[in-house]
Amino acid sequence: MLAISKDFAPPLKLIAPFFKIGVSFYLIAMMSLLAFSSHFLYQEFSIAGWIHLFLLGFVMTIIFGAMAQLIPVVLEIGHAIVDLYYVILPLLTIGTIGMVIGFWVNPAILPFGGLLVLTSMIIFAIEAFATLKKTEINTITVKTVAVSNTYLLIGILTGFAIALGLSGVISIDVNTMLKAHVYAVLGGFVLLTIMGLSLTLIPMFSLAHGFDETPIKRGFNLVAIGVGVVFIGALLGQDWIQWIGYLTTLIGVGFYIYQIYIIYKLTVRKELDVWAKSMFFGFGSLILSIFMGIIYLLSDSQQILNTTLWFFMLGFIGFLINGHLYKIVPFLVWFERFSPLVGKEKVPMLHEMYPKEQANMMFWFSSIGTVIGGLGLLFESDYLFKSGASLLFMGAIFLYFSMSKMLSYGKI
Repeated sequence: MLAISKDFAPPLKLIAPFFKIGVSFYLIAMMSLLAFSSHFLYQEFSIAGWIHLFLLGFVMTIIFGAMAQLIPVVLEIGHAIVDLYYVILPLLTIGTIGMVIGFWVNPAILPFGGLLVLTSMIIFAIEAFATLKKTEINTITVKTVAVSNTYLLIGILTGFAIALGLSGVISIDVNTMLKAHVYAVLGGFVLLTIMGLSLTLIPMFSLAHGFDETPIKRGFNLVAIGVGVVFIGALLGQDWIQWIGYLTTLIGVGFYIYQIYIIYKLTVRKELDVWAKSMFFGFGSLILSIFMGIIYLLSDSQQILNTTLWFFMLGFIGFLINGHLYKIVPFLVWFERFSPLVGKEKVPMLHEMYPKEQANMMFWFSSIGTVIGGLGLLFESDYLFKSGASLLFMGAIFLYFSMSKMLSYGKI
């Protein structure tokens, strides 16, 4: 397990808005699922709008907040310019809203929203690289931050080019750029970031120690290379190059899953709290999405593709993020409000600082909704899909109120 120092952590007032806005976007995204049908193409503007609502509004916002906290904690140095995070959040929030409106209402708005998102991510990447430059630590997590942020810049630049193309400002092959953009952001930034952060967070919360990191190192290298190969293949329009990248990425993810299994075998804490259940469901969804992704590559079925990405985004990414929120947020609140009182008066335990009933309701509504919604996509059943979406919306409501209670715990 990596050494963790709390001495360089930024204040809660900087981190909390990222989590508040992130879960708000998640709630809106789950509610908006009710307006969609079970069969669609990713080239549709309405679908592109929802994907950006989920990935930018929820996933990126939460990841940026978590990285603001974890980068200095893991590197044991302060942020280079921590106040930049006060600028990053409003730019990302307004830019996301602009892009979603652009996709759903008026494509002419896309470049303006895209420019704000691009600016926020460039600032985030520059600050992250400046902070990395200050450290002499050379762990897999540090490498992950460097490589994932490089892919973030590449992905957002191609995305901005797509926004300009869709609005008619420039002439580009949108379909060619789209695959490169999606793979750079989802595989290059989101997946690699999750791989790096989970190597710190999962052992810390499960109390696993002394494990071999060889599988994650191999997995990281293979995923990083695979994403680059797919990106180049997509830009060149060469399917055979993309296939090499897909295979390399899949093998890399396989090493990552094996690393998580090694950590699980060494786990001291066996309690099935909402975090543990979310991890089981999340990694189960990842394994399922891998198998379905292989089937898609062999069959080219649109239903299989839709179901694959559904379980990858909502099952894997969604549950890993939401599950960790029930660990990270209580810790941040405890450290800010109660750590100075240790030895002076009775302070709460971390497990007492999140609403367990609401958390369990979030898990069950969301997990069952993910499964039913996935089946709706697989069989193109609007009834099943909207039933799953309704359950996910209920789960998002419980998550939203859980977050409010956790952040307000002990507040005077």
